[in-house]
This record gives sequence, structure tokens and C-alpha cells, in this order.
Amino acid sequence: MTISNEDDLTRLKEVGRIVANTLEAMGKALEPGMTTSELDQIGRKLLEAEGARPAPELAYAFPGATCISVNEEIAHGIPGARRIERGDLVNIDVSAEKNGFFADTGASFAVPPVTRSIERLCRDGRRAMWTGLRQVGAGKPIAGIGQAIGTFARKNGYSLVRNLASHGVGLSLHEEPTEIATWPDSSERRIMSDGLVFTVEPFLSFGAEWAEDGDDPWTLYSSPEAPTVQYEHTVVATRNGPLIVTMAG
Repeated sequence: MTISNEDDLTRLKEVGRIVANTLEAMGKALEPGMTTSELDQIGRKLLEAEGARPAPELAYAFPGATCISVNEEIAHGIPGARRIERGDLVNIDVSAEKNGFFADTGASFAVPPVTRSIERLCRDGRRAMWTGLRQVGAGKPIAGIGQAIGTFARKNGYSLVRNLASHGVGLSLHEEPTEIATWPDSSERRIMSDGLVFTVEPFLSFGAEWAEDGDDPWTLYSSPEAPTVQYEHTVVATRNGPLIVTMAG
């Protein structure tokens, strides 16, 4: 969508705050021994308490309120009986709808104790996302996002998963502009219009380059298998640069 008035921006910010606060609370609640289903229920209750509806269920009949992916799973993990263990790398993706507006956010959490290399991967995953976000602004090339993230990944010895892209969001969970690469894409020619709403969500890895299907219709796995993190914000391109709507507070 393209934000064209303050009322729409206010409503987008509202659902953005809700998903950000939910993600933050789920990250704080994460502990060894709990199941991913129990963690998902925390997220569901928080969203529903704010009058928001879980977007994966609403848009795609996904079997959960949030997507929770552990270790070899890198996206769209189904909440269930899997128990969180010490040393796990857990990605939580929270998206929701309220009053007709959608926002989408996500983060990866390392469950202590973890190695310094995993701590570094998490830190640099956030840095990669912010590197992309700094390229956002009205009149700027969309390709600049993937180019900047690609340079960051290469300089720091990481790979990027190249078939999980960022996307437009706002009036639905996934909309135009589709397939925003968070890796260098020489074919990308689109320009960000003022008010354009989309996500920035690179998948930074110690070697994975693709996401592959598994045994269920949803869960995606790293290929080659390697520790992988994802961090995500919903952002509005403005004349003053990026306006991030998925900040907790």
C-alpha cells in the first residue's frame, strides 16, 4: 500500500506497535522446556487482547497465530509439541491485522548458553536489517536495499538466503511490491514512491543460500543446513527516509 493520509498512518502504526510488543514479550518469555505451541499461545493472547487478528491464520489458514522456527527451520515453522532446548536458535515471526491494516515483524533469539559465533550471527543479523533499512526513502531505488545488505554480508563472511524476499504489506499481509530482494539483484529497476509500505527482512547465514520445503506444507529449512537468522521491520518510505512502524513501546 501507499500511505496517503495521517489516519491511515495512525492505524498502520497501531498494528505495528501491537506486533512489535507481542514479539518483544514472546522473546522475553522464551525459555528451555516450553513448547513452541505454548510460546505461540502467549503471542495469540497478546494479539487478541489488543483487538488484533493473527495474520497467518487470517490470510492463509496457517495452523498457528505466529510462525516459530527452530534451528534448521528458518521460516514458517508451525507451533507444536517441539520443546525449546538450551542452545537453540529460535525465530519468531509476528504479523497481525487490525482495522483493515497489517504489519509484520520478526526476530531470532539464541537460547543460552550459545557460542560466541551464534551471538555474533544474531548481532550481525540485526545489523544487516538496519543496513537495508537505511537505504529506504522516497525516490530511492529498491535495489539499493539488497546491494547494501549484500555488501555487508560479503564483508563479514556470511551468506544470504536468496529465495525468501521482503514484500509489500499494509492492506494485506503480502502485496505489491512483491519479491524485494535482500541480496544484490541486477534486474531490479523499481523506485520507492513516497508512502510505500513494505518489509525489510534479510536472512543472514553461516552458509545457507536457499530455503527448501520440508515434510509439511509450511516449514522451510536452510540449504545447505547452517545457522540462519532473520530480523524484520515494516517500514514506510518517506521523503525524510525510513519510517519504521514496528517498534515496541
